[in-house]
Amino acid sequence: MTAPGTVRAFVALEMPAAIREAIHRERRALEVELPRARWTRPEGQHLTLRFLGETPVGRIEELTASLDGALRGRRRVEIVLSGSGFFPNPRRPRVAWVGGEARGGAEAAAAVEGAAVACGFEPERRPWSLHLTQARLNRPWPRRAVERFLDWGRSLELPPFGCSEVVLFTSDLRPDGAVYTALERFPLT
Repeated sequence: MTAPGTVRAFVALEMPAAIREAIHRERRALEVELPRARWTRPEGQHLTLRFLGETPVGRIEELTASLDGALRGRRRVEIVLSGSGFFPNPRRPRVAWVGGEARGGAEAAAAVEGAAVACGFEPERRPWSLHLTQARLNRPWPRRAVERFLDWGRSLELPPFGCSEVVLFTSDLRPDGAVYTALERFPLT
């Protein structure tokens, strides 16, 4: 639940619908093999560059202007998804993710970070890393389930794709899952 006068916000790369659907198709059989988890819906798949958290509505306009300046003229991000893992780690899995490489991703994340800090957000403590959340685990999975998910990630074959815009989203947490709304889009060249 967000506080009055605030929105829960984040900045992300939006992926092509065909990639989101391909991941979902590949994942469906896996979901029934593994212990209970809260799996992400295809429409909720995005590559977060910076989580902002509870943000006063009045600060969104300042943030939008800062992001526009920081991202103007930046090149699109080229993505190759491959492999999988867990946060905080496979021995204590809480979040299951797909990884990969993002040419231009670290630069876009640094630009977003600079814009956020310029608007008064606390600096991130950890460097950006590409991860596409697949599931939030209700409780840590046993070793064999962890290995099964890691094997699935190693076998995942998706075509490379480009992200040609950065999006400022709000996140409305609901009992059946978060609903994301794009507030602003910042084109990449």
